[in-house]
Amino acid sequence: MAAAGAEAVVAEDEEKRLPEGDPESGGDSEDEGDSDLSGDGEDEEKENEAEIQRLEEQLSINAFDYNCHLDLIKLLRQEGELVKLRRARQKMSELFPLTEEIWLDWLKDEIKMASESSEREKVYELFERAVKDYICPEIWLEYAQYSIGGIGQEGGIERVRSIFERALTAVGLHVTKGTALWEAYREFENAILETAQPAPGSVPSPEQQQMLCTQLEKIHTLFRRQLGIPLLDMETSYAEYEEWSEDPIPETTIKNYKKALQQLEKCKPYEEALLGAETPKLAEYQAYIDFEMKAGDPARIQLIYERALAENCLVPDLWARYNQYLDRQLKVKELVLSAHDRAVRNCPWTVGLWIRYLLAMERHRVDHSSISEMFEKALNAGFIQATDYVEIWQAYLDYLRRRVDFTQDSSKELEELRSAFARAVEYLKQEVEERFSESGDPSCTIMQNWARVEARLCNNMQKARELWDNIMTKGNAKYANMWLEYYNLERAHGDTQHCRKALHRAVQCTSDYPEHVCEVLLTLERIEGTLEDWDAAVQKTENRLARVNEQRAKAAEKEAALAKLEEEKAEQRKQARAEKKASKKAKKARSGEKRKADDDDEGEWGQEEEAEQPSKRHKGDGLLEEDMEVEMGLFGRSGPEKPDRPANQKEKATTSRKDIPKVLHDSSKDNVTVFVSNLSYNMAEPEVKLKELFESCGEVAEIRPVFSNKGTFRGYCYVEFKEEKSARQALGLDRQAVEGRPMFVSPCVDKNKHPDFKVFRYSTTLEKHKLFISGLPFSCTKEELEDVCKAHGNVKDIRLVTNRAGKPKGLAYVEYENEAQASQAVLKMDGLTVKEHVIKVMISNPPLRKLPDKAEAGRASQFAVPRQVYGARGKGRTQLSMVPRALQRQGNPVAKAENGMVQNSAAASSAPPEEPKKMSNADFAKMLLKKSAPLIEVVQNNLFCPQLCTSSFQALNCVRTQIPAVPRDPAG
Repeated sequence: MAAAGAEAVVAEDEEKRLPEGDPESGGDSEDEGDSDLSGDGEDEEKENEAEIQRLEEQLSINAFDYNCHLDLIKLLRQEGELVKLRRARQKMSELFPLTEEIWLDWLKDEIKMASESSEREKVYELFERAVKDYICPEIWLEYAQYSIGGIGQEGGIERVRSIFERALTAVGLHVTKGTALWEAYREFENAILETAQPAPGSVPSPEQQQMLCTQLEKIHTLFRRQLGIPLLDMETSYAEYEEWSEDPIPETTIKNYKKALQQLEKCKPYEEALLGAETPKLAEYQAYIDFEMKAGDPARIQLIYERALAENCLVPDLWARYNQYLDRQLKVKELVLSAHDRAVRNCPWTVGLWIRYLLAMERHRVDHSSISEMFEKALNAGFIQATDYVEIWQAYLDYLRRRVDFTQDSSKELEELRSAFARAVEYLKQEVEERFSESGDPSCTIMQNWARVEARLCNNMQKARELWDNIMTKGNAKYANMWLEYYNLERAHGDTQHCRKALHRAVQCTSDYPEHVCEVLLTLERIEGTLEDWDAAVQKTENRLARVNEQRAKAAEKEAALAKLEEEKAEQRKQARAEKKASKKAKKARSGEKRKADDDDEGEWGQEEEAEQPSKRHKGDGLLEEDMEVEMGLFGRSGPEKPDRPANQKEKATTSRKDIPKVLHDSSKDNVTVFVSNLSYNMAEPEVKLKELFESCGEVAEIRPVFSNKGTFRGYCYVEFKEEKSARQALGLDRQAVEGRPMFVSPCVDKNKHPDFKVFRYSTTLEKHKLFISGLPFSCTKEELEDVCKAHGNVKDIRLVTNRAGKPKGLAYVEYENEAQASQAVLKMDGLTVKEHVIKVMISNPPLRKLPDKAEAGRASQFAVPRQVYGARGKGRTQLSMVPRALQRQGNPVAKAENGMVQNSAAASSAPPEEPKKMSNADFAKMLLKKSAPLIEVVQNNLFCPQLCTSSFQALNCVRTQIPAVPRDPAG
């Protein structure tokens, strides 16, 4: 009726338009400046018309585009197109509940144009629609004030009073905004009192005297009612009543006033929390709701729920809690059904709200056609999961089943139920499976329920068997639980012959738990079968279990073979990498300039030993300063000198390295430090570049880039701030592009102490308001993708997925403002062609990462090489052993982990450890030059060790032509 009234207004005012522009800008002028302004206005008008046409076309494609509706209404109101504006508002109000601002704009525009009584009635109808969407004090106040304008019509005063009373019932308890309504109502009654006063000097008649008393009592009643409600600024209202009333205030009113003041003090903390909180204020509203629920006043509970929903209309859980309260406590038909209707209009993508609505309609005896119509609306709501359609169908089928009188052999309701079951199966097979690539009902629960209805309530086992046969052909025959469900149905409503037949088929087909099915078959034959039945069952179960065990054994062997093959491949890859690495190191060593060894000059060996030998530390001692710096990657640009450097360059490099201040990493400063990685290796002056970048977050205390021993930048660094809040703010720069690569910024955490620490800033769970898009062209930019996505809703964020080098991977995440927009975007964008690429669009729900099985982990640990713990950033090169392992075994037989290998000795456990004899590089060189056999052993064991000291390489270069190339044994 309201919609028809609005359309009538549109038809009657076809030629009317809203006032346009500023009155001062009107009028004719022949000035050149005015003509320019006129030209600009025409251009702007053409642009607006083109934009209006585009928005209308967009809405014809997707009528549920909320933002598109808002933009169109705004443009039409700006252009003054009343006819189109009314139609646009009408269409939007049919799809969505309108906000307070939209309703007030619409009402004010219509009030301006309403001059005749018939037009005023249409405005009244519009007000009635407005107050049903949300409980808004401003709309009720506008409604009451507008009705005062019709006081001169017949029944005008009573109509105004009726509207004021409804407004007080709806929002008169509003703590912060209710006072305005009470005062407006009193002012209206005071105005009537003034008109009822007799003329000065005249004596009022008995009728006038009676009317005056009645009117005074009405005002007294309004004051007393208001003072009994906790409202802000109650003291002012009480003082006003004292001043207005000629009689003393009754004790009952004073008592109620004091009680209301006490209640107001309890409500003030919650009102102040709402005033100070930021939207959406869900936590504050929930606390307020809990407080009112404990108090137990239904009117106040309803009001606080409505206030919360006015600001959080897109929160399905809030609607669900409100509707549950109304269903269980108030149980008022009009109120309950109105709340359910508003819930599904605000959150149409939430299947739970639709199911509750159908139940509420059935509970309040709504006619069958209305319930069926609401169910059809639910099917077109655009749910985001296939299982949602299964749930809504099941709820509707339950309703239809409750309508059937099964004492009759056939009825119209029963035929409708069977037809609905068949339609549900077909709908899930075609509509849902085509959209989601799955029916959402793999276990065929709807068909199972249909079979139960036919068997238990209709005594039609033949139909139930047909349904179960269909269920088994849909891939369920391999599951034992499905066969047992069918067996139980036959057991309860069928006969033994069909039970036996079902179990024999189950033994033959079940692959997950055949033992259980075999046991059930033997139990049946033990109780009801003959000897022949027993023998047949035993033979069938034994044969089946034998085949199952054979298949399991083959599968286990195949799995073991695959695992062994994978281990062999892994070992081969490991050996190939080691050989490749050793080949590069050997080639590098041969390219250096050869030096002659001076056998007689021990002093030179000693000098080189002093210059080259790294600082030593014994077992049990703490890390020395240099060791710690290497471990934490703080060594700076300088590294070990190359063997072919001249002596003067070598000395300068050594001096330069010594001049660099050595700074130990202080773990106590981790809270003010961030770790920056994935930077370009070619970055020039990383300290300067990063300082400019991070100074926006706060004062930078130090930037420590990490360099290799060759002096090249390794792509990561530590940034230390003065304050902890600066470090937290710096984390916001994560993934920012720096020289074409995404820079990773993470907290500074010692992974040696926290091995499980990982930083991932994005959610790995289901996010119904976010889309995952794949198949994008690599050339697609963020702006281009936003142009495609914003047509379906308000896009909050777009993230293009890139690799570590910053190159696109053809994937993106698009975050919308709410779930409704995301679900509509999936419907419209999935399968869309973007730059000749067909994209796939789905709701973001990343799969869980599979952790390795315990068996695999244990198997891998058998081949894992024990590693020594070196710290957060690994082992520095200068910590590697410089003594060949052959000499280590000669000097120290105790098993030790050196260079990543473990040396085991049976004798080591019995013999006490001996102090190894210390050898200088000169002694080592002499030994190499005297005997060739030990030399071969040394080279065999150290051919792939790149960390031999320079003096050792000099000795090896003297005799390398005498030694054949011996590959290293992968087993060590």
